[in-house]
Amino acid sequence: MASPAEQHHSDSPEVARCAVITVSDTRTLETDSGGARLVELLEEAGHRLVARAIVPDDPAPMHALLEKHRQEDGIDAVLMTGGTGISSRDQTFETVQQLISRPLPGYGELVRMLSYNDIGPAAMLSRATGGLMGNTLLLTMPGSPLAIELVMSKIILPELCHLIHEAQR
Repeated sequence: MASPAEQHHSDSPEVARCAVITVSDTRTLETDSGGARLVELLEEAGHRLVARAIVPDDPAPMHALLEKHRQEDGIDAVLMTGGTGISSRDQTFETVQQLISRPLPGYGELVRMLSYNDIGPAAMLSRATGGLMGNTLLLTMPGSPLAIELVMSKIILPELCHLIHEAQR
């Protein structure tokens, strides 16, 4: 007999339809190694990239793009990289918090906990956050390729379809 966790996972979709957004004032699609790695990891896991964009670290265009993705039927999850630090230019956390209707505080806690093993107390500088925008999953993560690899492999990919299933119930 399947455990409750196994049952939830078996009821989940097999493929997630994702938008990937890199928050940066300097990167382009050609120079965005972190975003490229995120896309590779998604596709290697069998998920589908529906949209990819680079948006400046500016609340207005970031908010507009997130709102657009929230309203699109073909997007289950929005995964964002960059802008999660504490510098005056880092606006991802504040912008995302305005759009989240159901926060997932454990997500950011896990990102910082796992990062601590690699970078020590500097992990507290990450303001990775996540939650639901309506029925669309929204997760942010630091922009470095190593951080993206860690967060995707240890947190997001193992639970992505389950999170989407729960978000759409």
